Amino acid sequence: MSTPARIRPRERDALLQSLRAGVVPRLGQHHVQVGRVAEIRALLGDVERIADGGSAVRLVVGEYGAGKTFFLHLVRGIAMEKRLVTAHADLNPDRRLHATGGQARGLYAELMRNLSTRAKPDGGATQSVVERFVSTALTEAGTAGADPARVIQARLADLAEMTGGYDFAEVVGAYWRGHDLGDEQLKASAVRWLRGEYGTRTEARQALGVRTIIDDGNVYDHLKLMARFVRLAGFDGLLLCVDELVNLYKLSSTQARNSNYEQILRILNDVLQGSAGHLGFVFGGTPETLTDTRRGLYSYAALQSRLAENSFAVDGLVDLSGPVIRLTSLTQEDLYVLLMKIRDVYASGDPAAHLVPDEALTAFMRHCAERIGDAYFRTPRSTIKAFCDLLAVLEQNPGADWRALLGGVALAAEANPDLAPLDDDPDTRDSDDDLAGFRL
Repeated sequence: MSTPARIRPRERDALLQSLRAGVVPRLGQHHVQVGRVAEIRALLGDVERIADGGSAVRLVVGEYGAGKTFFLHLVRGIAMEKRLVTAHADLNPDRRLHATGGQARGLYAELMRNLSTRAKPDGGATQSVVERFVSTALTEAGTAGADPARVIQARLADLAEMTGGYDFAEVVGAYWRGHDLGDEQLKASAVRWLRGEYGTRTEARQALGVRTIIDDGNVYDHLKLMARFVRLAGFDGLLLCVDELVNLYKLSSTQARNSNYEQILRILNDVLQGSAGHLGFVFGGTPETLTDTRRGLYSYAALQSRLAENSFAVDGLVDLSGPVIRLTSLTQEDLYVLLMKIRDVYASGDPAAHLVPDEALTAFMRHCAERIGDAYFRTPRSTIKAFCDLLAVLEQNPGADWRALLGGVALAAEANPDLAPLDDDPDTRDSDDDLAGFRL
């Protein structure tokens, strides 16, 4: 096995804090990734297609605990390294793809708050993207000896041809005027409009002179505009990761569900027909969200035909070229490799500083199997947390013996029945996928 790479203290601390809290880390995921080579290769192809001017849409399907959230975070990280702008959001009762009460605008606003680039991976990059657009326009004007205002106007003309593009271009132009005049209030107003934070047209007209705002009815049109705009700013495209599709499945209103599914159909049609350039979507959902013919995506006939999986991909055969990617649960072998990687994180990548030997990993897995059965590797959040707790004690108490400690480890699943991973009621299970997806 190759020697682990040294891990920077900042990444180490961020990883360990996330692992011990039972949440997906946003920094240093590559240090704990195992498996999923074929799936990531498929998504990497999508990223390259988006950068080349195409579009892509994927529905990542997996049981609770199969690792959808981690997978989506990992794909975002890869996309940013490939010069794409990314955004992510979870669907919930206040954030939907289609609504009439502000929930769709809420989703757009959350996506824009989480807009990220390689230089700003933690979100809040909307103003940075606009600044980069202005900077590239100024550079072009300086090279050509032209008036910067005319160059910006000419570059924005491409946006004006799209639905909602005229006011979008006007707002970006207002940002430029604020930049040129040193008017910070005007710049802030423009960024606020681009983030979908204006609730009334009157307020937007007073601040920017435009007569429209981003609302429930034009969210998707403005996502396509943003994809075109990030290209003008010098990036290669926009990738949107939307998790917790199960919250659409849980909508009690058939009309509300169908309206949201129709929006997904619109996205699929645009992508499959090549109508959306430099734009990609990755959705995360559970199997019933997809295949339930009463409430799931398959209840909408047009979606069922487009999302139907390859009937020849059986008996271990896979087809990752379609829009649906199914994630399987961790295997015991995957979990063993993951525990090795967590041990490396604690040692900052130095094998000489390992707190426990290889035999301790096997003993710990056997210990977990005896306490909670096969669930310890299928939905292993509590298992990973317990292993981190064990290493934390060993790190802070150099004289402690892991053999003596192992019998006293209290797994969260055993201590708290509410966290039991085999709960059959999806409404009572944790849908964040947490740590179970460390499989790359």
